[in-house]
Amino acid sequence: MNFLSSFFFDIYPYIAGTIFLAGSWLRYDYGQYSWRAGSSQLLDKKGLRIASPLFHVGILGIFFGHLVGMLTPHWVYEPFLSIAAKQQLAMVAGGIFGLMTLVGGAMLLKRRLTNVRVRATSSVGDIMIIALLVVQVCLGLGTIPFSAQHLDGSEMIKLVGWAQAIVTFQGGASAHLDGVALIFRLHMVLGMTLFLLFPFCRLVHIWSAPVEYLTRRYQLVRNRR
Repeated sequence: MNFLSSFFFDIYPYIAGTIFLAGSWLRYDYGQYSWRAGSSQLLDKKGLRIASPLFHVGILGIFFGHLVGMLTPHWVYEPFLSIAAKQQLAMVAGGIFGLMTLVGGAMLLKRRLTNVRVRATSSVGDIMIIALLVVQVCLGLGTIPFSAQHLDGSEMIKLVGWAQAIVTFQGGASAHLDGVALIFRLHMVLGMTLFLLFPFCRLVHIWSAPVEYLTRRYQLVRNRR
């Protein structure tokens, strides 16, 4: 058990992170024609107007919530937000964004599996990654009742301590997780596995977010009379 804990929470994060960064770079360098979202919107738009916004807004909220919440040092928000209040905020916001992701993701997965035209153009990887994201958000929502048993923020302190120890390359980061419920550990391992799989699936299109659209000059399009 100690070996598994040390592997998954001391070593595995760096394996997943290295493959995530190096794999993304190599795929961009050598497989640019596969660098796409593989949209199926042209095949059938039914249900996408609800499912796609729910899924994407939800998952972006979860990602940035985790990023800021886990990696921001405690002293930054301590003057105006206690650790207990931060945990309760995370439970509420995570619950809302998590439900959005779950509903949208379940609809997208159902569409991939049951729509004949979409299924015919979907790879095993397409279906697998959506399924894993749905399972991951279910695990995330499943952590809320366990967090509710520690409203003083003690559970969050452990998770934040682990995350910050990992990104600052401190040894023995797994020690921060002593006493943390199994569902948190499963959620964390699957989360790291998604980063590991990232370069090999459609998720790479995230790197190509059209941020430059915010700063480019306006384009005037006129109809030909």
